[in-house]
Amino acid sequence: MSSPKRRIETDVMKMMSDYEVTLVNDNMFVANARLHAIRPKAYGPEETPFQGGLWKIHVELPDQYPYKSPSIGFVNRIFHPNIDELSGSVCLDVINQTWSPMYEMVNIFEVFLPQLLRYPNPTDPLNGEAAALMMREPKSYEAKVKEYVSKYASKEAAEDAGEDSDDDDEMSSVGSFDSGDDDEPAGNMDEI
Repeated sequence: MSSPKRRIETDVMKMMSDYEVTLVNDNMFVANARLHAIRPKAYGPEETPFQGGLWKIHVELPDQYPYKSPSIGFVNRIFHPNIDELSGSVCLDVINQTWSPMYEMVNIFEVFLPQLLRYPNPTDPLNGEAAALMMREPKSYEAKVKEYVSKYASKEAAEDAGEDSDDDDEMSSVGSFDSGDDDEPAGNMDEI
């Protein structure tokens, strides 16, 4: 069995081959991973209102990784029922409750997040406004998603996201949602 540090190094190196990854303070336990602008699959899934969007994703790997899930959040704004608009926190069961050491970080970017964008779940929202709009006025929801993509998820916006603030404390951890009330974060990334 390999050590957690070696596993983290391996997963980060795999990410670097396909995505633009910036290590915060050269620390492999805290990584800002941004989807690479040149690869088509880096953008929001085709045939969804998120198509063409590019997001910077903040990833924090706990000391117990891969046995404990990473914490992830969107740095630039997104309008989605399962993503808190202000903090970027994500409500995603596969990371929150069913994470397995068999998963790698690249699975988050190539499978889990694209699936979240493709199939939002308005019945378990972190963004009540997005959920209500999606259920009651789907065309208005799509228009607002596209407006956010245009405004906050262009290549330039993604590159600029998070540059004004060094305060990552506002972003809640995916792994910190308790299984009781999925609508409320149990804590922030500093608690990991």
